[in-house]
Amino acid sequence: MGALKFTVLYLILLLSSKVTSNVGEWQSATATYTKEIDGSIITEGACGYGDLHKISYGKYSAGLSTMLFNKGSTCGACFEIRCVDHILWCLQGSPSVILTATDFCPPNYGLSADYGGWCNFPKEHFEMSKAAFSEIAELRADIVPIQYKRVNCERTGGLRFTMSGSSHFYQALITNVGLDGEVVAVKVKGSRTGWIPMARNWGQIWQCNVNLTGQPLSFEVTTSNRKALTSYNVAPANWQFGQTYEGKQFK
Repeated sequence: MGALKFTVLYLILLLSSKVTSNVGEWQSATATYTKEIDGSIITEGACGYGDLHKISYGKYSAGLSTMLFNKGSTCGACFEIRCVDHILWCLQGSPSVILTATDFCPPNYGLSADYGGWCNFPKEHFEMSKAAFSEIAELRADIVPIQYKRVNCERTGGLRFTMSGSSHFYQALITNVGLDGEVVAVKVKGSRTGWIPMARNWGQIWQCNVNLTGQPLSFEVTTSNRKALTSYNVAPANWQFGQTYEGKQFK
C-alpha cells in the first residue's frame, strides 16, 4: 500500500509540473457547460468568491478539474480557451474566450472519464458557463475538445480585499488580481504590528489569528510568477467586516 501511495503521489507531482511548466503554450483538454438560468456561474464556488457578477468575473468564469485546480491555488488565474478538432460542435474559425478560474469541478469516479466523469483525475477539464461556452461551440454538444493556455488577466481597478472573520480570527478574500492572477502568498500589516504572513484558508481566502481591529491595514500580495505588490493603508483604521477595500494593481 505504501508503494502504491508513493506512485500516485509521484504521478500527481509529475503531471502538475507538466501543467505549470507549459504556461503560455496551447495544451489539450475538454470542456462542458453548466445550465444556470441566466447563463452564468454565480454560486459560492470553491474559490470563495461568492456572487461572480459582483466581483466582475461573471459569465467568463470556469470550474477546473483536480488536475488544474491545484487545491485552490489556481483560483483567479486566467485561461484562453478555444474549441478544436470537431467540425460539428466547434464554431467556425475556432474563436476563443478568456476565463477566470473560480471553482472546482469535482471528480465522479462512479462514471467513466469519457462519459460523465470528465473531471476525474488526471483529466484536464473546464466547466464553463453556458454563455461563455456558446461563444466557442454549439450548445447541442455535451462535451467538446479544446485547447487552453494561461494568459495574463486584464483587470479594471486595483486588487480588492474583502474583510471577514472576528476580532481574533481575521480573513481577507482577495479578488481582481491582474496579470498572473494566481495568488500564492499574502502578508498583512497593521499600524501596531509588523508584517504578518497569512495562511490560505480555502480558495483565495487568507487568514491570520491576530487582532487587527482599529488599525489601518496594508497588504503584500505575491503571485505564482514571484512578483510581489505592496499596497499601503488599503483599509482605514475604522475598517469593518464585510467591507471591500481597493489596493494597487500588478502592471
